[in-house]
Amino acid sequence: MKTFVSAFAGLLAVALFSGAATAADLVLYTSQPNADAQATVDGFMAANPGIKVDWVRDGTPQIIAKLQAEMQAGAPAADVLLIADTVTLERLKEAGKLLAYKSPEAANYDASLYDADGYYYSTKLITTGIVYNTAASMKPASWQDLVKPEAKGLVAMPSPLASGAALIHAQTLAGVGSLGWDYYKNLADNGAIASGGNGAVLKAVASGEKAYGMIVDYMPIREKAKGAPLEFVFPTEGVSAVTEPVGILASTQHADAAKKFVDYVLSEKGQEGFLKLGYIPARNGTPLPEGFPARDSIKLLPLNAAAALKNTDQDLKTFSTYFKSK
Repeated sequence: MKTFVSAFAGLLAVALFSGAATAADLVLYTSQPNADAQATVDGFMAANPGIKVDWVRDGTPQIIAKLQAEMQAGAPAADVLLIADTVTLERLKEAGKLLAYKSPEAANYDASLYDADGYYYSTKLITTGIVYNTAASMKPASWQDLVKPEAKGLVAMPSPLASGAALIHAQTLAGVGSLGWDYYKNLADNGAIASGGNGAVLKAVASGEKAYGMIVDYMPIREKAKGAPLEFVFPTEGVSAVTEPVGILASTQHADAAKKFVDYVLSEKGQEGFLKLGYIPARNGTPLPEGFPARDSIKLLPLNAAAALKNTDQDLKTFSTYFKSK
């Protein structure tokens, strides 16, 4: 997706962040929720007490727009990215914006979960399924349930313009023969709303403003454990997934610290930290969080990453013809 940002905007982005960048030994840009980003950074700094980390959190599209603005201004602030999906990092790799690093921790991961040249590594498995308020009259089990009359005007979803996971989800469902882009047209015709990120969907469904939503798994499962009136469903057709990869910017001035960060989030200790936060860790042999079904019972829908990368602009246009997204 092409992002057109003025040189003034790029300079402003750099100026706004320059103080933090110069004070830190490492700067992380991430799409993790704020509390999770802080926990990840705290864990890393505890394991590496000589390294101070500053971080910026936003949705993946916004993070990339910020990074592009800084690159245009000639002063990218970030050293490391920890964002939603591999498609975005593959784009940066092809543009020559990432640094290759062969982490020794890769031996503990399936080869499909990291770039063979070491440009990025998946850190967790985050699926998108259906959340519903326990007061809802219909208990959905299928993606098709969200286009039924019982769900008319009662469905919320994140916008692909604001969420990298939402873009991957839309592209994944669009590739399923029984769903396709017609499914999204049917959702729009049924009064579904697409706006903001996953947090907005969680709030809408938990409050009862909406009865149903498309959302990443850990949010409703985590909030249900705290007493929220929510249930999460892995639909019968299957679920999309993002793997929140980590990668080092080629422009980094702190390569050693950046490599230590990559090693940490891939390490057993780093993966245990993600498990405690309610994520499915990507590392082999790591258990699942409480509230999740067995790993082998979760049906993952396929996604052709190369095709998704190629079709991103057109897919966003297609989505936007059905939804007034923001």
